[in-house]
Amino acid sequence: MSIFFYDFDIGKIGIGEKDGRITNLYFTAEGIPQNIKMHESPILKETYRQLNLYFQGRLKKFTVPLNPEGTVFMKQVWASICEIPYGTTISYKDLAINLGKPNAARAVGHANSRNPIPILIPCHRVVGVNGRLTGYSGGIELKKKLLELEMAKGYGNF
Repeated sequence: MSIFFYDFDIGKIGIGEKDGRITNLYFTAEGIPQNIKMHESPILKETYRQLNLYFQGRLKKFTVPLNPEGTVFMKQVWASICEIPYGTTISYKDLAINLGKPNAARAVGHANSRNPIPILIPCHRVVGVNGRLTGYSGGIELKKKLLELEMAKGYGNF
């Protein structure tokens, strides 16, 4: 596994990859495995390019290959999150209903909080009931900024 850090307007972001697929995105150096090598690979450069376009409001869906580690249920939640359209939000409850598990809103919230590739798996688009902002690995202010960025491009309302 390798990682490389890039500077963005929102701060420094570390992007991790293994075997040509993105595995992690880090907002801080906390939690980075000790045995990881610092190396800028072609897939990391492409992810950086796509993130820059996203932050400029010029990219609405990422196309880099992802490989997040998690349970089968977590991967189902993350796949469903990737289907949330740019500029829209959905509640944990509605996401659970979409997954066919209407009583699993808390489990969906737990899986969402364990998302190792925020932004690329757009967990910032999942909100509490009535649109209330809830936890985010980059902090609530970053979640708000990401949603405002998407809404400012003429999509949805937040």
